[in-house]
Amino acid sequence: MSSYGLWLSTAGMKVNEHRQTLLANNMANASTTGFKHDLAVVTERRVQSKESPDGFSFAHPVLDGMAGGVNVHPTFYSSEQGSIETTGRPLDVAIRGEGFFQVSDGVDRRYTRNGEFAMNTKGELILADASGNWNVLDDAGAPIVFDPTGERPVVSQDGTVRQGKEVVARIGLVVGEDPRALRKVGQNLFELIRGEMSPAGGTLIGGAREASTFDPVQGLASMIEVSRAYQLNASMIQLQDQLNGLAASTIGRLA
Repeated sequence: MSSYGLWLSTAGMKVNEHRQTLLANNMANASTTGFKHDLAVVTERRVQSKESPDGFSFAHPVLDGMAGGVNVHPTFYSSEQGSIETTGRPLDVAIRGEGFFQVSDGVDRRYTRNGEFAMNTKGELILADASGNWNVLDDAGAPIVFDPTGERPVVSQDGTVRQGKEVVARIGLVVGEDPRALRKVGQNLFELIRGEMSPAGGTLIGGAREASTFDPVQGLASMIEVSRAYQLNASMIQLQDQLNGLAASTIGRLA
């Protein structure tokens, strides 16, 4: 049974190490525009006789009723709405409701909730703080391009992009058929892993940004709780190792 306890404590350390990694990344992005924080999901590992009953001949009425430990489930990201903060910058856009902005580097297409845009020297509307030249796409999937020598472009409340009195484009807003069809790929970007994207019903708000969904105060409390849980599991492993050594020496003397 001490071996069983060792496995459970080891699994507990593994799970809490995973939770700590996610929390650290969330903490680092607490002020990232449009960031959707990651959620640690843990599942119970069933005992072998229940996991594959057809291929497992041994069964025990007591042992089979015990848990098989815990496993880390694939990570999900939060889909909750971040608070809308007014910036006053003419090229900032926030999304209220469902949807993602479409961006492209000329080869790949990605999706983001980050609406902090800028205009490069070519007159293209791009993501302001992402590495690489990610062009913002319109509702037809084409890059949005201005006259570099013209007036300063402005994004209106409905997502229409104007340069002076001229309507240049309307920012595209899309959503996946499956809420989990998008996967994080870094730089606050997502990629589509299955299905297709379709027009979204969210509302675009000019001169504003969507804040991160992560609460750093709650995150700090969770980090402390995870650290304590990790240390408790480590202490249990040490204790069970000592019991194993004591049992071996005691049995040896009795023999």
